[in-house]
Amino acid sequence: MMKRTAIIMAGGAGERFWPLSRMSKPKQLLNLSSPDKMMIEEAIDRVSGIVSLDDILIITSELLQEPIRNVLPNIPKENVIAEPAKRNTAPCLALGSAIIKSKYKDYKENQISVAVLTADHTMTPIGYFQNDVIKAFEYVENNQDIVTFGIKPYRIETGYGYIETNSNDQSEIKQVISFKEKPNTETAEVYVNSGNFYWNSGMFFFRLDTFIAGIMHHLSEVGSKIETMTNLYSTDFGNAHHGCFLPVKSLFESMPNISIDYGLMEKATNIKVLPATFEWDDIGSWDSLDRVRTTDQSKNIVSGNVSIINTKNSIILNESNLKDKILSVIGLDNVVVVITDDAVLVCDKSQVQDVKKTVEDLKSRKEFKFL
Repeated sequence: MMKRTAIIMAGGAGERFWPLSRMSKPKQLLNLSSPDKMMIEEAIDRVSGIVSLDDILIITSELLQEPIRNVLPNIPKENVIAEPAKRNTAPCLALGSAIIKSKYKDYKENQISVAVLTADHTMTPIGYFQNDVIKAFEYVENNQDIVTFGIKPYRIETGYGYIETNSNDQSEIKQVISFKEKPNTETAEVYVNSGNFYWNSGMFFFRLDTFIAGIMHHLSEVGSKIETMTNLYSTDFGNAHHGCFLPVKSLFESMPNISIDYGLMEKATNIKVLPATFEWDDIGSWDSLDRVRTTDQSKNIVSGNVSIINTKNSIILNESNLKDKILSVIGLDNVVVVITDDAVLVCDKSQVQDVKKTVEDLKSRKEFKFL
């Protein structure tokens, strides 16, 4: 019998959602795609019917560990893991694999399957997503392959990586030919029009033995540390650490800063893609809310105490906790206006990617109270 587990990566900073997103409350802890739930709550809801809450690991930063524990009381506190350092997704998944291996000692590596999921994307409808998750689990549990979800592109997008398949491959789960980095507009247009490219969703499924063998072979400087980390955790798992687990700190810090795409997926030959039946979106910047939130008759997204006159195609959010503060917007088109208790953002929608530059500017000026 297989033990199904999940790793949710939730360490991102979400700097493009400043001033709402802050270091201690980034986008996965915000109600962005839903007015009622934080993004990380949505991520748990999507998979909880397939993977037990006790079998979901959340890997995040030390700064976010306690906030995440507080908003997810049904997840065991010891399952919210603080990374010892920022080392990208390959070391993160090596750490997660070691923890899973130590936690489920009564299972062999080939009896444990793992879903690697994200905390800041949207997937709808949930039933379609869950059907695809089950399909991916069943496939990797019976094959020594790693499966990723591919999203059929519906626009020319330069902000995502792409997955190439063979146009003659009619299989439900297709062989991956190559991974392509974020393209320029002309290349993205070629990819989308070809019909055999998918957006890389950043979600993966594998059996534990398949992943460990792959990372040992293709990225040994990371894979070779898994067994040692497993042994260190095996005598301790079950304790809810505040901060990182110190015995693995120096080991983790010695790993290279490398993504799982570069370190394993682009090198291995046993990578398959399951074209998703659900709708997917990477909520990466303010303008992406247009694709997931309800608008008014002037195509505005509005929240909080606001007065809007002759304004359209805009995002107007009053997120201040001060009851006597009103936000008035008059005669604007295609803008983002966000106010909090201590900050105001006014930005043309075409330049929302540059919000991150404001964060960088504040860091350079040591204005950390606004971050």
